[in-house]
Amino acid sequence: MPGAPGSDQTLMVGARMTIVEGSGAVVTGGGAGIGRALARRLAAGGARVVVNDLDAGAAAAVAAEVGGYAVPGDVATEPGVRELIAAARGHLGEIDIFCSNAGIAEGTGPDTPEESWQRSWELNVMAHVRASRELLPGWLSRGRGCFVVTASAAGLLTMLGAAPYSVTKHGAEAYAEWLAATYGHRGLAVQGICPEGVRTSMLAAAGRAGDVVLREASIEPEQVGEALWEGLADGRFLILPHPEVLGYYGMRAGDTDRWLHGMNRMQQRIEEAGLIEEAGLIEEAGL
Repeated sequence: MPGAPGSDQTLMVGARMTIVEGSGAVVTGGGAGIGRALARRLAAGGARVVVNDLDAGAAAAVAAEVGGYAVPGDVATEPGVRELIAAARGHLGEIDIFCSNAGIAEGTGPDTPEESWQRSWELNVMAHVRASRELLPGWLSRGRGCFVVTASAAGLLTMLGAAPYSVTKHGAEAYAEWLAATYGHRGLAVQGICPEGVRTSMLAAAGRAGDVVLREASIEPEQVGEALWEGLADGRFLILPHPEVLGYYGMRAGDTDRWLHGMNRMQQRIEEAGLIEEAGLIEEAGL
């Protein structure tokens, strides 16, 4: 059952500042884009950073840049998550901050192959579950720990043309909320990062449709890193590098029919403009 708003426990959840200086931090998907920006910002704030990426060369390059430690590997698998956390603990001693950032966007709608749906599920949802499974016993015993999930605005809103991504990012956001609600009183700080368009290879892959819908309002990955820094300092749960997302989220909850009507209008405009083939990574909110 939902907790009563305003209760003491409700106020405690999501209101725990995380001290970064001297902390041991892990960033998955840290070889490029948002992950690289998170690793850079944490290192600049005094964290000792372990950089994970499927691309070993990219992980090594970012680790060298931030004075960190590279642990390449695939966090879309249970062994990959266990091996990363074991290696990170071996290097750091303790993991204080875990940025579960790695994600994948592939497929479009219901006809997306089963394999793509499964890959999206494994990386966009189960990677967070598996990491928390390994980390929670130690964190709860110590009475502190910080788990950061990169959920995307797609996890709060939706993403036209990308059903597997949208559905699994909703799952990631829901899991982060569950962790915060369940363990906030036991010292766990949880943050969900939910940006819209960010100038990464994912946005570039959106092609003309990305230009039409997201490009003008897109931000640099470093702005996401700064948003995380501010969120760690004040303990907020939702980290919104695009502040307007909060208004869209409220509209979605307060007038769902209006929200869906607006989203469908955007879909129609994409189709009318002949962009449907390029719409795989388009995310629109609030129309």
